[in-house]
Formats: sequence, C-alpha cells, structure tokens
Amino acid sequence: MTEGNFVDYVKMHVSSGNGGKGSAHLHREKYIAKGGPDGGDGGRGGHVILRGNSNLWTLIHLKFKRHFRAGHGAHGSSGRSTGADGEDIYIDVPLGTVVRDSETDTVLFEITEDGEEKIVVKGGMGGRGNWHFKNSVNQTPRYAQPGIPLEERDITLELKVLADVGLVGFPNAGKSTLLSVLTSAKPKIADYEFTTLKPNLGIVEYRDFKSFVMADIPGIIEGAAEGKGLGYYFLRHIERNSILLFLIPADAKDIVEQYEILEDELRRYNPEMLDKERLVVISKSDMLDDELKSEISTILDKDLSVDYLFISSVAHQGLTELKDQLWKLLNS
Repeated sequence: MTEGNFVDYVKMHVSSGNGGKGSAHLHREKYIAKGGPDGGDGGRGGHVILRGNSNLWTLIHLKFKRHFRAGHGAHGSSGRSTGADGEDIYIDVPLGTVVRDSETDTVLFEITEDGEEKIVVKGGMGGRGNWHFKNSVNQTPRYAQPGIPLEERDITLELKVLADVGLVGFPNAGKSTLLSVLTSAKPKIADYEFTTLKPNLGIVEYRDFKSFVMADIPGIIEGAAEGKGLGYYFLRHIERNSILLFLIPADAKDIVEQYEILEDELRRYNPEMLDKERLVVISKSDMLDDELKSEISTILDKDLSVDYLFISSVAHQGLTELKDQLWKLLNS
C-alpha cells in the first residue's frame, strides 16, 4: 500500500432519520358509520451505523464523502398499520478506527472487531397512533404523537493501525527498506529524513503458509511526544501493534542512547506501550566486520535491557533469524 493511498483521518457529518408521525385516523367502512380509532404508529427513523470490516486498511473510501443521512420513518396509517422504518446507513471502517465527537473531542467508541456495529446517531422513534390513547373516558381520541426528530453530529474518524509488528526508529534508520525486503509493499525509499510521511503496511510470509502484518511508522524524533516532528500524528499508530521492533543503524553514534530516547518518547506518550514485547535490530550491519560486531555486542550485552539482532536489508543478512524471532514473540 503506497502512502498516497493511506488515509487515517477523516471528518464527517452524520444525520439520522426523523421518526414518522402517528396516525389519528378513525375507522370508517360501509355499515359502520362511527368506528373507533385505528391510527397506526409511525416508523422509526434510520440509524447511522459504523461497521468494522477486516478487508479495509485505510479510510480512503471516505475521503471525498463527508455527509451521511439516514432515511426518515414513514407515517402511520389506518387499520393500525405501522409506517415503514427509515433506511439505516452503514459505514464500513477498518479495524482500529477511533470515533470522536468533533465538537467535544471525546472518544465515543472504537471499532476493533470484524462485523462489529456501533450506532453513531439513532433514528427518531415513531409517534404512537391514536388507538393507543383510547380509554373509557375518551372513546375517540382525535390526536396522535408526532415522531421524534432526527439526531445529527460531526464526528472524526482516526485510524490506529492494527499490525502485529510496528517498526520504530529515527528517520532514515532503514525501516522502509526492511519492509520492502520482507514484504511485497513498495514504500517510498530515499536517502533523506522523513521519506515516510504515513504508515505503510505489508504482509510478511513465514513458513508453512503462515504470515503476519508489519507496519512501517514514520520516524520518531526527540520531543515527538510533545508534538515535534510528526508528533501525535504517527505515535497513535504504534499503540495497536503487538510487538515493537526498534531499528537503530549500525553507524549510530551511540546505539544504547538512541534506544533509550525512543523508549522515553513512547513512555511519555503512553506508558502502557512499554508493556509490549520489544526487540532491537541493528540495521545496516553489512558495514560492520566481525571485530566491530563483537565490540558492539559486548556493549549491548552490558547496557541494553532487551534482545537484539544484527541485520542488513540490502545484503539480506539476518532476515530469516529476524522472522523466526518475531514469530516466536507473536506466539509466546
């Protein structure tokens, strides 16, 4: 999936349907001059419903349609006939979609399961017909209830990518290159920072026709938790990943320090993110000879608190071991 097709933030206006009016009809037919009340109820107005769809990965299908209006309920009629309910509107969204009220910025709900349905705005109830109001005192009520008016609201949809493995690292650490080598994804790759501006997703094929989803998240800079760089725009995507794969280039001045900065940014954004399984990968390690690798390993064994691997995406070194380790963590 190219980043140009990745849409993860959409605002829209949704409106339910009015409830139909109840009928105030009085029964009339041949030989029955003064029949009793037989006005039917009005139909319910249509709901606007969000529905989870596991086949969707982005909100791009909603990018150019920002208004959704459900159908109105039909009015009641004679013979106690209830009006038809208004047509419900279903909006399919990818799993991991967070729905907010645009005015208050409060989270209404999240869609995390395939087929899960949540009503955003409820259709108005239909009004009751006059036969409901008949009693011993009032034998022929000539009034009925009006339908309840529609609801409308402005909402914001935010997608938090649901992936098994999320790539975390500074800009130009080699995340997009790794994704392009392990999957059939074609992210933009170039030798400058912030080449990736939106998350890219790819499916990693493993042994025996098994697979898992990997997400390339735009690079973190120091201060991202306060909104620097791309800030909150991408940090929310890391929240839903099962495993955090930290990528640090072999030519970094201090590998342990870079890892601690990345870890600190995640902690400041959401401390719960550090409860996830983590693995550190030293990328671009084809630049290292055995002696340098040994020296770096001695330092990492002493100062790094998580497991690590040396890989090279370009030279295809250590990729099988990486997939083995990720699969082991996913199924531990």
